[in-house]
Amino acid sequence: MVGFAASLLFVLIWSTGFIVARGTVPHGAPELILSVRMTLTALLLGFVAWRAGQKLPRGKRLMLHLAAGAMLHGVYLTVSWWAVYRGMPAGIMSLLGALQPLMVAVAGAFLLGDRLLARGWAGLAIAIAGVVCVLLPAIERSGAGAVPLLPVVAGLLSVVAMAAGTLVQRGSLSGDGIWISGAVQNAGGAFVAITAALIAGETRWDGAPILWLGLAWSVLGLSAGGLSLLVWLVRTQGPTRMSMLLLLVPPLAAVEAWLLFGEKLVPIQLAGFALALGGVLLGRSQGKRETVNEPA
Repeated sequence: MVGFAASLLFVLIWSTGFIVARGTVPHGAPELILSVRMTLTALLLGFVAWRAGQKLPRGKRLMLHLAAGAMLHGVYLTVSWWAVYRGMPAGIMSLLGALQPLMVAVAGAFLLGDRLLARGWAGLAIAIAGVVCVLLPAIERSGAGAVPLLPVVAGLLSVVAMAAGTLVQRGSLSGDGIWISGAVQNAGGAFVAITAALIAGETRWDGAPILWLGLAWSVLGLSAGGLSLLVWLVRTQGPTRMSMLLLLVPPLAAVEAWLLFGEKLVPIQLAGFALALGGVLLGRSQGKRETVNEPA
């Protein structure tokens, strides 16, 4: 029951990332927003970890945490936001993001020895088909044929980085507390975002209320809450089962955009939502969950 509640809460929180990006990017440089977000999150979680008595990991584990954060928080968010800001339609970026669970499943099976039963692969395929149905109208409206090549490559790179950052959460890293893990990993992500901000050299920040509200939710909800849940779910359920939850994010984000921004929601999208939900439930309903490495 706890795992189900955590999974549901994670999907609800994570789906708001699309809404936050849409609301804040017109008011501030993406790299700058992400730099502030990750730095504040690292400080917040570091304080919570200190109060909870969680010790800073050292040596190889510290470097692995920083690397995982650089990929999962830094490269994924910074590069995907850059791709959307430079011409990648959000619908196509969401569709590329749907490849992440497939990447994790394949890498887990061939590199880490995880077992995914036949219904797991079938559920994954059904859920991806559902995501395509949800995003198809948005992709058609955006004129996908005119998307520049560089943002597409950047979008794919960001998804690969997220998959790698998810897989790194296994093994010895699971022995460290959630709060200190989040603090160190957000610090690794902040380093990437700050570097990108310095390279981009854009300092746009108009201080609009929606920008501050979006930043506050990004720190407290998406980073401190959502990413902490992501790490906990990887540790308790395994990377493949957790990653399948991400396939519910684009359909839920489409519903939120309909409620908040009045975006059109057509029957094929509703059918896609049902397919994605059914596929995720099928893929995660395995008799024996994938093996999760014990802490070293």
